[in-house]
Amino acid sequence: MQICGIDDAGRGPMLGPLVIAGISLDKKNIKKLSALGVKDSKKLTPKLREHLYKKIIEIVDDYYIAKISPKAIDASVRKHCLNGLEAKYMAKVVSKLNPDISYVDSCDVNPTRFGKEISRLSDNHKIKSYHHADSRFVVVSAASILAKVSRDRAIMKLRKDHDLGSGYPSDPVTVKFVKKYYKKNHEMPKFVRKSWKPVQKIMEND
Repeated sequence: MQICGIDDAGRGPMLGPLVIAGISLDKKNIKKLSALGVKDSKKLTPKLREHLYKKIIEIVDDYYIAKISPKAIDASVRKHCLNGLEAKYMAKVVSKLNPDISYVDSCDVNPTRFGKEISRLSDNHKIKSYHHADSRFVVVSAASILAKVSRDRAIMKLRKDHDLGSGYPSDPVTVKFVKKYYKKNHEMPKFVRKSWKPVQKIMEND
Protein backbone atom coordinates (compact mmCIF):
# COMPACT_ATOMS: atom_id res chain seq x y z
CA MET A 1 0.00 0.00 0.00
CA GLN A 2 1.49 3.31 -1.12
CA ILE A 3 1.22 6.13 1.42
CA CYS A 4 1.82 9.77 0.51
CA GLY A 5 2.61 12.78 2.71
CA ILE A 6 2.31 16.38 1.49
CA ASP A 7 3.27 19.71 3.06
CA ASP A 8 4.16 23.28 2.12
CA ALA A 9 6.92 25.75 3.01
CA GLY A 10 7.09 29.50 2.55
CA ARG A 11 3.46 30.52 2.85
CA GLY A 12 4.13 33.48 5.18
CA PRO A 13 7.19 35.24 3.71
CA MET A 14 6.90 38.31 1.48
CA LEU A 15 9.36 36.99 -1.08
CA GLY A 16 10.47 33.80 -2.79
CA PRO A 17 8.45 30.77 -3.88
CA LEU A 18 5.79 28.82 -2.02
CA VAL A 19 6.95 25.20 -2.14
CA ILE A 20 4.71 22.11 -2.08
CA ALA A 21 6.43 18.75 -1.60
CA GLY A 22 5.12 15.20 -1.54
CA ILE A 23 6.68 11.82 -0.84
CA SER A 24 5.34 8.33 -1.49
CA LEU A 25 6.47 5.02 -0.04
CA ASP A 26 5.20 1.57 0.89
CA LYS A 27 3.40 1.47 4.23
CA LYS A 28 5.86 -1.10 5.61
CA ASN A 29 8.77 1.33 5.09
CA ILE A 30 7.29 4.20 7.12
CA LYS A 31 9.20 3.02 10.20
CA LYS A 32 12.45 3.69 8.30
CA LEU A 33 11.57 7.40 8.26
CA SER A 34 10.97 7.34 12.02
CA ALA A 35 14.28 5.54 12.57
CA LEU A 36 16.07 8.35 10.72
CA GLY A 37 14.72 10.88 13.21
CA VAL A 38 12.35 12.50 10.72
CA LYS A 39 10.06 15.05 12.38
CA ASP A 40 8.41 18.39 11.64
CA SER A 41 10.99 20.49 9.74
CA LYS A 42 10.42 23.47 12.06
CA LYS A 43 11.91 21.43 14.92
CA LEU A 44 15.15 20.71 13.05
CA THR A 45 18.28 22.76 12.34
CA PRO A 46 19.01 23.72 8.69
CA LYS A 47 22.06 21.41 8.70
CA LEU A 48 20.03 18.43 9.94
CA ARG A 49 17.25 19.17 7.43
CA GLU A 50 19.80 19.07 4.58
CA HIS A 51 21.17 15.74 5.88
CA LEU A 52 17.68 14.23 6.23
CA TYR A 53 16.63 15.53 2.79
CA LYS A 54 19.20 13.25 1.12
CA LYS A 55 18.31 10.28 3.35
CA ILE A 56 14.54 10.69 2.74
CA ILE A 57 15.06 10.66 -1.04
CA GLU A 58 16.98 7.37 -0.69
CA ILE A 59 14.16 5.72 1.32
CA VAL A 60 11.02 6.86 -0.51
CA ASP A 61 9.74 5.24 -3.70
CA ASP A 62 8.94 8.59 -5.30
CA TYR A 63 8.73 12.29 -4.52
CA TYR A 64 7.61 15.48 -6.22
CA ILE A 65 8.41 19.13 -5.45
CA ALA A 66 6.49 22.06 -6.93
CA LYS A 67 7.61 25.69 -6.65
CA ILE A 68 4.89 28.33 -6.95
CA SER A 69 6.15 31.71 -8.16
CA PRO A 70 5.34 35.04 -6.45
CA LYS A 71 3.46 36.01 -9.65
CA ALA A 72 1.11 33.02 -9.31
CA ILE A 73 0.75 33.67 -5.56
CA ASP A 74 -0.17 37.32 -6.21
CA ALA A 75 -2.79 36.33 -8.79
CA SER A 76 -4.41 33.96 -6.27
CA VAL A 77 -4.31 36.44 -3.38
CA ARG A 78 -6.05 39.03 -5.58
CA LYS A 79 -8.84 36.49 -6.14
CA HIS A 80 -8.84 35.63 -2.39
CA CYS A 81 -8.01 32.00 -3.11
CA LEU A 82 -4.50 31.22 -1.86
CA ASN A 83 -5.90 28.06 -0.24
CA GLY A 84 -7.33 27.11 -3.63
CA LEU A 85 -3.89 27.52 -5.20
CA GLU A 86 -2.36 25.23 -2.56
CA ALA A 87 -5.13 22.65 -3.06
CA LYS A 88 -4.48 22.72 -6.82
CA TYR A 89 -0.75 22.09 -6.40
CA MET A 90 -1.26 19.45 -3.70
CA ALA A 91 -3.66 17.68 -6.08
CA LYS A 92 -0.95 17.86 -8.75
CA VAL A 93 1.46 16.12 -6.34
CA VAL A 94 -1.16 13.43 -5.58
CA SER A 95 -1.79 12.85 -9.30
CA LYS A 96 1.96 12.57 -10.01
CA LEU A 97 2.65 10.14 -7.14
CA ASN A 98 -0.64 8.23 -7.50
CA PRO A 99 -0.71 6.71 -3.95
CA ASP A 100 -3.45 4.66 -2.28
CA ILE A 101 -3.90 7.29 0.42
CA SER A 102 -2.46 10.78 1.04
CA TYR A 103 -1.98 12.69 4.29
CA VAL A 104 -1.89 16.46 3.87
CA ASP A 105 -1.23 19.40 6.17
CA SER A 106 -4.30 21.62 5.85
CA CYS A 107 -3.84 25.38 5.41
CA ASP A 108 -7.64 25.82 5.47
CA VAL A 109 -9.45 26.45 8.77
CA ASN A 110 -11.66 23.55 7.68
CA PRO A 111 -9.39 20.52 7.03
CA THR A 112 -12.27 18.35 5.76
CA ARG A 113 -13.23 20.92 3.12
CA PHE A 114 -9.56 21.25 2.08
CA GLY A 115 -9.19 17.46 1.76
CA LYS A 116 -12.36 17.18 -0.34
CA GLU A 117 -11.10 19.90 -2.69
CA ILE A 118 -7.77 18.09 -3.21
CA SER A 119 -9.66 14.83 -3.79
CA ARG A 120 -11.92 16.52 -6.36
CA LEU A 121 -8.93 18.01 -8.20
CA SER A 122 -7.00 14.72 -8.22
CA ASP A 123 -9.64 12.39 -9.68
CA ASN A 124 -11.10 11.36 -6.31
CA HIS A 125 -7.92 10.12 -4.66
CA LYS A 126 -8.30 9.27 -0.97
CA ILE A 127 -7.14 12.27 1.08
CA LYS A 128 -6.73 12.61 4.85
CA SER A 129 -6.43 16.30 5.73
CA TYR A 130 -5.42 17.55 9.19
CA HIS A 131 -4.09 20.62 10.97
CA HIS A 132 -0.51 20.13 12.23
CA ALA A 133 -0.20 16.95 10.14
CA ASP A 134 3.55 17.67 9.90
CA SER A 135 3.93 16.88 13.61
CA ARG A 136 1.36 14.03 13.64
CA PHE A 137 2.37 11.86 10.68
CA VAL A 138 5.98 11.03 9.80
CA VAL A 139 5.16 10.90 6.06
CA VAL A 140 4.04 14.54 6.25
CA SER A 141 7.11 15.41 8.37
CA ALA A 142 9.29 13.97 5.59
CA ALA A 143 7.44 16.07 3.00
CA SER A 144 7.85 19.16 5.20
CA ILE A 145 11.64 18.62 5.23
CA LEU A 146 11.76 18.37 1.42
CA ALA A 147 9.61 21.50 1.09
CA LYS A 148 11.62 23.51 3.64
CA VAL A 149 15.02 22.56 2.22
CA SER A 150 13.84 23.41 -1.32
CA ARG A 151 12.53 26.78 -0.12
CA ASP A 152 15.77 27.50 1.82
CA ARG A 153 17.85 26.66 -1.26
CA ALA A 154 15.78 29.07 -3.38
CA ILE A 155 16.36 31.85 -0.82
CA MET A 156 20.09 31.07 -0.63
CA LYS A 157 20.26 31.45 -4.40
CA LEU A 158 18.64 34.90 -4.17
CA ARG A 159 21.00 35.84 -1.33
CA LYS A 160 23.98 35.50 -3.65
CA ASP A 161 22.93 38.78 -5.28
CA HIS A 162 20.83 40.44 -2.57
CA ASP A 163 21.04 41.01 1.18
CA LEU A 164 17.42 40.08 1.81
CA GLY A 165 17.33 38.35 5.19
CA SER A 166 14.85 35.55 5.88
CA GLY A 167 12.08 36.87 3.64
CA TYR A 168 9.59 37.29 6.48
CA PRO A 169 7.77 40.61 7.07
CA SER A 170 8.96 40.50 10.70
CA ASP A 171 12.62 40.56 9.59
CA PRO A 172 14.02 44.15 9.53
CA VAL A 173 16.70 43.09 6.99
CA THR A 174 14.00 41.88 4.58
CA VAL A 175 11.90 45.03 4.99
CA LYS A 176 14.97 47.25 4.53
CA PHE A 177 15.93 45.39 1.35
CA VAL A 178 12.44 45.71 -0.17
CA LYS A 179 12.21 49.43 0.71
CA LYS A 180 15.67 50.18 -0.68
CA TYR A 181 15.07 48.21 -3.89
CA TYR A 182 11.75 49.90 -4.56
CA LYS A 183 13.15 53.38 -3.87
CA LYS A 184 16.01 52.81 -6.30
CA ASN A 185 14.17 50.98 -9.11
CA HIS A 186 10.56 52.21 -8.71
CA GLU A 187 9.40 48.62 -9.06
CA MET A 188 9.58 45.39 -7.08
CA PRO A 189 11.84 42.49 -8.07
CA LYS A 190 10.08 39.46 -9.57
CA PHE A 191 10.72 37.41 -6.44
CA VAL A 192 8.77 39.76 -4.14
CA ARG A 193 5.06 39.10 -3.47
CA LYS A 194 3.38 42.37 -4.38
CA SER A 195 0.03 41.30 -2.90
CA TRP A 196 1.47 41.11 0.65
CA LYS A 197 0.22 44.00 2.80
CA PRO A 198 3.69 45.08 4.06
CA VAL A 199 4.88 45.25 0.43
CA GLN A 200 1.83 47.26 -0.66
CA LYS A 201 2.46 49.64 2.22
CA ILE A 202 6.03 50.22 1.02
CA MET A 203 4.79 50.89 -2.53
CA GLU A 204 2.13 53.31 -1.30
CA ASN A 205 4.46 55.24 1.01
CA ASP A 206 7.29 55.75 -1.45
